[in-house]
Amino acid sequence: MLQTVAMPGSVPEAQRFLSSLEGAIILAGGTVVMPVLNYGTDAFTSLVSLRKAGLSGVSVETGKTTIGAATTLAELEDEKALAFLRPALDTIASPTIRNMATVGGNLFVKQPYGDLAVCLIALGATVTIAGAEGERIESVEQTVSSGVKAGEIVTQVSFALPPKDAFKFTKATRKAFNSAAIVTVAAVVVLEGRVVSSARIALGGVAKTPVRATSVEKALTGKPFDRAHVETAASEALKDIDPADDAYASAWYRARVTPVHIRRALLGE
Repeated sequence: MLQTVAMPGSVPEAQRFLSSLEGAIILAGGTVVMPVLNYGTDAFTSLVSLRKAGLSGVSVETGKTTIGAATTLAELEDEKALAFLRPALDTIASPTIRNMATVGGNLFVKQPYGDLAVCLIALGATVTIAGAEGERIESVEQTVSSGVKAGEIVTQVSFALPPKDAFKFTKATRKAFNSAAIVTVAAVVVLEGRVVSSARIALGGVAKTPVRATSVEKALTGKPFDRAHVETAASEALKDIDPADDAYASAWYRARVTPVHIRRALLGE
């Protein structure tokens, strides 16, 4: 049962609360924590809110983006320099949820949710994590796969802006709005002429956490960027995924349609 709610004014203060309050967890936007609390299935006794810890805001300078972990998805949508992310953000939940859900919180949402995390992996983003021994930086890919240690706080996310038109995204769902992913595809594909010079492709909904489609990246790089080569590369995704059955789709169906949606994302079909 919830007993304490702390609202620290800084990251160090938040860390002190996390270490001193028994059964404490972080409250960011609350879109995951509050339903658990309302249903009475919570195993925590204290909440440490990051609302006033100074972790909001977006900075875009000399091609590098830095986003405070407590920045909401709605605030991210409003950033003109990040307009390429809006089609992806618009597929996440509803406007009401996006007004509360945070960038940092999205990294820890269970699949088949967490579509922003998929985008950040494709963008090669890193996170800054504050811990007892100071700050460290690691890839978003590593964070979503391994999580963070007790008492650690993700403070910001950073990535380089992709070249114009290099970012690709699609999300397959059972309904148009406010739905979990069957398959989410995000990619950054850089071309030299009509040949792929580099590719980073991330997938959601097809494993326990968002994953890199490294087999697809390898098959695509150095090849002409046309339908035939993209289809061949997309078929390699079956080596990278480990889908499961849930209320939205079967594992078989997810595996069957993943290459199709990779092709659609990359070619805009």
